[in-house]
Formats: sequence, C-alpha cells, structure tokens
Amino acid sequence: MKPEMPRARRQRRVLPAEVRTGHLIAAAAELFLSKGLDATTVDDIVARAGVAKGTFYHYFTTKADVLLALRARFSQDFNSRAQAAIDACAPDDHHARFRAWLRGAVSAYVANFRLHDVVFHDFTHDRRRSQEKDMVIDQLAALLDAGQKAGAWNLPDTRAAAFILFDGMHGVVDDAIASARLDPEPLCEILEDMLGRMLTR
Repeated sequence: MKPEMPRARRQRRVLPAEVRTGHLIAAAAELFLSKGLDATTVDDIVARAGVAKGTFYHYFTTKADVLLALRARFSQDFNSRAQAAIDACAPDDHHARFRAWLRGAVSAYVANFRLHDVVFHDFTHDRRRSQEKDMVIDQLAALLDAGQKAGAWNLPDTRAAAFILFDGMHGVVDDAIASARLDPEPLCEILEDMLGRMLTR
C-alpha cells in the first residue's frame, strides 16, 4: 500500500487593499441606490461585498466614511471620462478640446445622476469649496488656460470662466433631468452652441 501523499496546503487568497475597498465602495453604491442612504446598514454593505464585518472596519470607521470614498471615486471617474474625451483631440485644437470636455462631462453626469444625487445629497451653500468640485474646475481651468496662451480665446480670468461654464452646464443638465430629458446629445448641441459663443467672443 502506497503511503498517502500530503495534501497541498491551500493558499489563502489575499486581495490588495484597493480591491477590498473597491468591493466595499461598489457594494455601498448599489445599496444606496436601491435601498437609500439612511436604510443601508454596515451589515448590508458587508453582506453585499461578501466580506467579514471586521474587514469593513479595517478600512472604514463608519458608513459616512464609505460615502466620502464613494464621492471621491465619483469625481475621479467624472474627470477621467472628460479627460479621455479631451485627450482624443489634437493638442492644438483648443475649441475641439473644450467641446470634448463638455460632451464628456454632460454624458458622465446624465449617465450617473442618480448616484450623483446620493453622494452629494448634503452639499449646501455653506460648503462653497470642496475637493471634489475643485478637481473638476482645475481640469477645465487648465484646458481654458492652455487655449488662452495659444490665443484661441481671450478671457479675463480662466478660473472664473471655468466656474461659469461648469455651473452653466450643471444647471442645464439638472433642468433636463428634472424634465426627464435624458438624451445627452440635444443638451450637448445646445451647450456647445451657447458656451462656444461665449468663448469665441
């Protein structure tokens, strides 16, 4: 009788921290959208993510911390979509790069407005500055500044212009969402025409 071969030890798969937190954030996003922010518990999040409760508390202190992480990820994704659209244009075609930013921003907002409303539900006028909005404004201001230096437009203040353009886009898209007009194409055409004239002038 042959001696039994020792069984190979099963290696425990350890996921990187960013993957674990990514799973928790994704699970929280799904639950916040389906159940609502207040009704979602930490137990719900760990059950959806398929991790132990201790794993949650290793990375986050409270549910509010997950919301902050989700807010940061939302803003990063928003910027990444806009940047990908910008990078597809020729570096010296500043008007095309602005139109690409606009289309990327409008499409990202329309596609994710429900999650946007969850993660930014507590933003009030006393919070006039935020890291998330600054990230978006910095991206647009850099685009406008490059066009300014190349003579594509003449703006008295590129950062002020970035706020006007971003908040104008945001307001038009909010109004369309409130009216259930969720096709980004007509919004992009209107905004390209109106905001493009501002830059040209």
